[in-house]
Amino acid sequence: MFVRKLAHASLICVLLLLPCAADPKKDAVAEKSNDNKDAVLWRDPGDISSRDLFYGSGGKDHQPVGPFVFLKEDLDGTNPKFSARDKNDVKWKVKMGNEARPETVASRIVWAVGYFTDEDYYLASGEFEKLPEKLHRGQKYVESDGTIRDIRLKREGAKKLGYWEWATAPFANTREWNGLRVLMALINNWDLKDVNNAIYERNGERICEVSDLGASFGSASRTWPKAHSKGDLHSYQKTKFITKVTPTTVSFRDPGRPTFVYLITPREYFERVHMEWIGQKIPIEDARWIGGLLARLSSKQIRDAFRAAGYSPSEIEGFASVLEIRVRNLTDL
Repeated sequence: MFVRKLAHASLICVLLLLPCAADPKKDAVAEKSNDNKDAVLWRDPGDISSRDLFYGSGGKDHQPVGPFVFLKEDLDGTNPKFSARDKNDVKWKVKMGNEARPETVASRIVWAVGYFTDEDYYLASGEFEKLPEKLHRGQKYVESDGTIRDIRLKREGAKKLGYWEWATAPFANTREWNGLRVLMALINNWDLKDVNNAIYERNGERICEVSDLGASFGSASRTWPKAHSKGDLHSYQKTKFITKVTPTTVSFRDPGRPTFVYLITPREYFERVHMEWIGQKIPIEDARWIGGLLARLSSKQIRDAFRAAGYSPSEIEGFASVLEIRVRNLTDL
């Protein structure tokens, strides 16, 4: 036992001496907005039971229409992406990799209860013209005929003004802010860096949203292997949801600290450790409030959200069942 502890301690010392890997999003142009006091976080969704969770916030009329034309590769973030135009000359951000499906579902669940989200659509495959001979990232997803499978398309066009911070947002400590914290735990979105929050100008108003929901429906933290941390049914099923309940507050497992192996990048590891507060000590009344909104969703609506992301029937049932149990956990607080 002593030898094992000594080995662990030695490994930590070595890791802490290693240079920190740069966070791709920190290298990107990302500026905090200091003018967001009038920004809107949530709007009453009205009749939740009437919302179409298959097509999401964009609806059927806004879905992408192929074939597509490649425009420019996007090297920000950790997932391969590029911009493209569809048959109707609409511009889309195309994301490849294991975030495509969970992000499509998450955008629908979050939008259903009144929060703002991007217009996201999942395509099992898309044909792209004018692709470069080799992409900097994601080339393994491209087939010889220019077809790319399992992609998420986000409609572009809104003006991004910057990002907002969890701790200092003007709506911090409101019911709606707490409800969003609960929602992130509900879907196991552990990647809650401030730069993943966006402020957009749409239709003359400023709106705030969690703009990157890809790290959802897997484990409650960054795990190894990476495949288990996003869109992984087994990980979602086995994750503990609520960790502690007091007479006035409730705490959740998500977002959790990364697996020990990620100490190889100490800066990011401890940055994520410091995110744990987002899922802790949330007023019970606010958790019940968002649970009550979610409870208005029908079984069909919830399954439509997963169906929209191309999951198999057994996966749809598995994910939806866990989500429904978690909603009941909230309403039973």
